[in-house]
Amino acid sequence: MTVPLLAFIAWSGTGKTTLLKQLIPLLKARGIRPGLIKHTHHQMDVDTPGKDSYELRKAGADQVLVASQQRWALMSETPDCEAVDLFFLASRMDTRTLDIVLVEGFKGEQVAKIVLWREGVKRDVAPLMDDNVIAIASDSALSFSLPVLDINQPAAIADFIHSWLRELR
Repeated sequence: MTVPLLAFIAWSGTGKTTLLKQLIPLLKARGIRPGLIKHTHHQMDVDTPGKDSYELRKAGADQVLVASQQRWALMSETPDCEAVDLFFLASRMDTRTLDIVLVEGFKGEQVAKIVLWREGVKRDVAPLMDDNVIAIASDSALSFSLPVLDINQPAAIADFIHSWLRELR
């Protein structure tokens, strides 16, 4: 069985990262081993100028894997890619050690999603909805045929995810 992907999608400023930081330890406490893929629209670099790995990558290595006793990281240069492929990224993860891959962003992908929406956000929730949405986490009472979870109750959202994973098995 492949490891399920569950995306958390929302307009910027809704609190995706904040919620995921709360959910991850709650899922781990329930015996669920989560991985995470985060999408960003910003220029980013996980390496540090002046470090050997950075210098070797800047010298032209298309992929650099840095490893220590505690962790490893693979950096791949992708200047010719038009779009980031979520399924390719997920296939790079060691799913033997995971029960779920949480995804922050990737609104347009065809994966299970929980939509996050807050009353103070200036955009409507409707454009975020598609056939892959399994629940909505909000600070407002919304009328949808899907489960509406309290975005301020991460333990209840973790319970929902735990139940959803059991149903998939």
